[in-house]
Amino acid sequence: MIQAAFPKLLRSQIAFDIARTIRDGFDKHYRLFRLTSQQAKQHFEQGAWRTAQQAARERIDFYDRRVQECVQMLEDEYDPAELTDEVWRELKLHFIGMLSDHKQPELAETFFNSVCCNILHRRYFHNEFIFVRPVVSTEYIETEEIAPTYRVYYPGTDGLHYTLKRIITNFQLATRFANLTRDVAQIEGRLRTLFGGIKLEPNHQIHVLSSLFFRNKGAYIVGKGINGNKEYPFVVPILHNKHGELILDTVLFDHEQITVLFSFTRAYFLVDMEVPSAYVQFLRTLLPRKPRSEIYTILGLQKQGKTLFYRDYLQHLKHSSDLFDIAPGIRGLVMLVFALPSFPYVFKVIKDFFPAPKETTRALIKEKYLLVKHHDRVGRMADTLEYSNVAFPRHRFSEELIAELKHFVPSLLEEDGDQLVIKHLYIERRMVPLNMWLTNADNDNDELQIEHGVLEYGNAIKELVAANIFPGDMLYKNFGVTRHQRVVFYDYDEIEYITDCNFRVIPQARTEEEEMASEPWYPIGKYDVFPEQFGRFLLGNAKIRKYFMKHHSDLLTQAWWQARKQRILEGHVEDVFPYPQHIRFCNQHTTPPAAIQPPFMETLENE
Repeated sequence: MIQAAFPKLLRSQIAFDIARTIRDGFDKHYRLFRLTSQQAKQHFEQGAWRTAQQAARERIDFYDRRVQECVQMLEDEYDPAELTDEVWRELKLHFIGMLSDHKQPELAETFFNSVCCNILHRRYFHNEFIFVRPVVSTEYIETEEIAPTYRVYYPGTDGLHYTLKRIITNFQLATRFANLTRDVAQIEGRLRTLFGGIKLEPNHQIHVLSSLFFRNKGAYIVGKGINGNKEYPFVVPILHNKHGELILDTVLFDHEQITVLFSFTRAYFLVDMEVPSAYVQFLRTLLPRKPRSEIYTILGLQKQGKTLFYRDYLQHLKHSSDLFDIAPGIRGLVMLVFALPSFPYVFKVIKDFFPAPKETTRALIKEKYLLVKHHDRVGRMADTLEYSNVAFPRHRFSEELIAELKHFVPSLLEEDGDQLVIKHLYIERRMVPLNMWLTNADNDNDELQIEHGVLEYGNAIKELVAANIFPGDMLYKNFGVTRHQRVVFYDYDEIEYITDCNFRVIPQARTEEEEMASEPWYPIGKYDVFPEQFGRFLLGNAKIRKYFMKHHSDLLTQAWWQARKQRILEGHVEDVFPYPQHIRFCNQHTTPPAAIQPPFMETLENE
């Protein structure tokens, strides 16, 4: 039997020093990350919505800044000749040792990868030098702070009303509630309606995460009830009313509603977590179908989400055999989109050239995607994962796809043995393009689905407008339908801020020649938009037109767009609710809609 060689003693001082530098760089990053999350509570209490939005945007860049600081420090301190392969091997082992009592070891491993991948050639991107596989376990990490990951309450002993009020007050929000007793009674009423007939078991209890989840203008209590062998997830949104007082807006029990709240189409929550893996584990009990990669991203740890996503992708590739091919749908002018049929995502590559009428550049398109990354996506824009130098097995690509790549993106394509390396791409969740969805509904003569698609399309545009986003190209092919039948925008190359747009009415023709001219006789600026023209491109189908005019005829008027722009310029931050309006306590006597009714924007202030 061949004995494995005993590992050599770690003797490189350089390897130890570099490992400590990387660990210190990560600790600085996470300290600043938590500080922003802690400050979110104060912003919420004060109703400082603009400040909160700015802090959320800035937090997104923290990770890349700390990585670049660390890379610069190492490049300034060490000569490349000193960094031998043996040093890099020892470096990883030293780093593992430094994580034995760490509270965020999985995040630190990813930070290590980011730093090393900025310095090393991709031939080193395997488990001997970086963390292709995680090493340090995240199970049972204990918190050292006063607050545990979650608190446990016993309504069977203390009474349900008292327990619910204690759950709320334990968060110690500095702003007064308008009527906490009333709001708690409404939650209690919903609970008794839903679970009144359930026999209470001896283990009956409620678990609630110790930190609030902050996003946009809401704070969310996240927890679950336990009774016997069943668990009942719930979320309680806390909002401000028009007087600046706090209200409990509703309580979410429905699994689909909770899933939509934590959707990939919304910006990241701000949550103060000492042990993020414990929060992920708790949320997985509420959302068992959601992968850990998405849950980390939900919590604002998008780099960890990217790492786990890529590991999941590699596992899927290893255990599948179908071919990458061009994605179904209308071919885009800007992006080449391909997919693996067995994998629920699409891969998007910016083309090297763009036919008329597109006037853009790769740099400008990347800038638009960056804009979306930093913006509150309000449930209507897909999250996009950006990767560089992604290696694909060449034999898994269809010949047609290889030909397309060589034709449209030769500058981003590199052949390395049996691999195809794409130097830059985006990965998004796969959806059914809205134009295909509407066509299928029309072919099936399913007017309920047509109406739902049109209603959702208009709601998506209105919620984007509320977030100061103008889609630019509003054609149906640039929107997708999720598995929850929500319409989401995913083509960002023509996106603009509403406040940068100039919404105009088409001038009245002065002569017959002007009226009959094939080209506009009036000057048109770069940011000029004529809403009355939208119908020409969107409403050719009579059924679609009927439902569009029923629900969203205001989108064809300059006055509607200009009024929304003016509200934004005046400093209003609109409410965009990530749950249906009819379940809000202020609308509890409203009859729920018969068809699937998505969340929609309410432009007026809360009650």
